[in-house]
Amino acid sequence: MTEEQQITSVHNPKVKRLLSLQQKSAERRREGCFVVEGRRELQHCLEAGYEVESLFVCSALRAACEELLALVASQAPATAAPSLYVLPASLYERVAYRGSTEGVVAIVRQRLLRLADLRLSACPLIVVLERVEKPGNLGAVLRSADAAGADAVVVCDPLTDLYNPNLIRSSIGALFTVPTVACSSEECIAFLRERGIGILTAQLQDSRPYYDTPMTGPTAIVMGTESTGLTRQWREAAQAHLRIPMLGRLDSLNVSVSAAILLYEAVRQRQVAR
Repeated sequence: MTEEQQITSVHNPKVKRLLSLQQKSAERRREGCFVVEGRRELQHCLEAGYEVESLFVCSALRAACEELLALVASQAPATAAPSLYVLPASLYERVAYRGSTEGVVAIVRQRLLRLADLRLSACPLIVVLERVEKPGNLGAVLRSADAAGADAVVVCDPLTDLYNPNLIRSSIGALFTVPTVACSSEECIAFLRERGIGILTAQLQDSRPYYDTPMTGPTAIVMGTESTGLTRQWREAAQAHLRIPMLGRLDSLNVSVSAAILLYEAVRQRQVAR
């Protein structure tokens, strides 16, 4: 860790850059960096092997962050020690993304995975989302994927970037615990077929209840947006179409709720089959 510096103004260039990375996906892409807030999220990020570039710590909560700061310093490359900036509480509250804060915000270098980078189990369980646009929904799906022990989440033709702060916050760090890849639908379909992974699409048309659909083999559960569902290329690529019965007056669930139901059905079937 470099020698700490005190920052007291929101107009400081370091603070302006932090806010720009929080608020603008174009800046995150241009710089290849993103922002992580919170001790738990940052610890997951470090455990996943990400490299921290700089840290912004609230002076009033400095003592509570010491263990995490030591961990950051111990994992940093010798040639790229992270910068440490200490902010008074009044300034930190202006740069913190969420209301309840834990006193630490970090700028982290991106590490984008490709499909070829995935290390899958012998019987993988993968979640595929097509054209997801709400970062909060994607974050919630990542939490469910982590809880169910899924091998990966693949986001096809995404309408939000994977390092959106709201996505990281809603996933409570699951973005770093579950391998997550962004790619085109064509690339994903080819990848799944090459590896013999069954494609199961969640859709209303020409489908059967999810609990009647086998998920004990290599499985990719594919879901689209709540408004338009899946595109034709995914429906035609599927080995089976499944649906969650809707017994009330509405015809769909939030995609993150649907993902949790289907993932745990796969878990249930696999446990029964053992």
